[in-house]
Amino acid sequence: MIHLTIKIPEKVYIGVSGGSDSMAALDFCFHKGRRKVVVLNFNHGTEFGKISQKFVKEYCESHNIEFHSGIIQRDKVKGESPESYWRNERYRFFSYFNNAPIVLAHTLDDCVETYIFTTINGESKLIPIKRGNIIRPFLLATKKELIKWDVNHDVPFLNDPANDDLKYPRVRIRHMIIPQVKQINPGIDKVIRKKYLEMK
Repeated sequence: MIHLTIKIPEKVYIGVSGGSDSMAALDFCFHKGRRKVVVLNFNHGTEFGKISQKFVKEYCESHNIEFHSGIIQRDKVKGESPESYWRNERYRFFSYFNNAPIVLAHTLDDCVETYIFTTINGESKLIPIKRGNIIRPFLLATKKELIKWDVNHDVPFLNDPANDDLKYPRVRIRHMIIPQVKQINPGIDKVIRKKYLEMK
């Protein structure tokens, strides 16, 4: 059972990259026709971006789900990290869809990662449950739980090679720092989860 941070409305947009988290979120929202779902896919201008766009579009076509895609519209500004560049362009695309909530599939794993990343940089932060019309219902669920949903419901998904590329700071935190943190505090996930439960 997947516990939610916020109730998912009957009509939503949902950001889908084709990865395990967003595909599970899409199937969860669309499961048994419970909700009207419109998919938003953003092509980051990378080779995987092209693969993702084609994969998600074909999935939506086969399931009769409305699909919209966006792509990078500007060059990266000097001093802007690739991660910030892609995130800013992705949210620019999302801003065009403001007549219904947009579901993003961030997980508890992402919350732990963000908390550690922002702490290292001097100001501890949590990923917000809601910002504008963007909602994140899956912040209490782990990545393992969403992958389990995919497996149990025969939901296909892609693996983005960038998620294992150690040149990105967040990837180094994910693969190198978090395992060390969990040796010191094996309950870090529970600590962050409790913070969200206190916010509800």
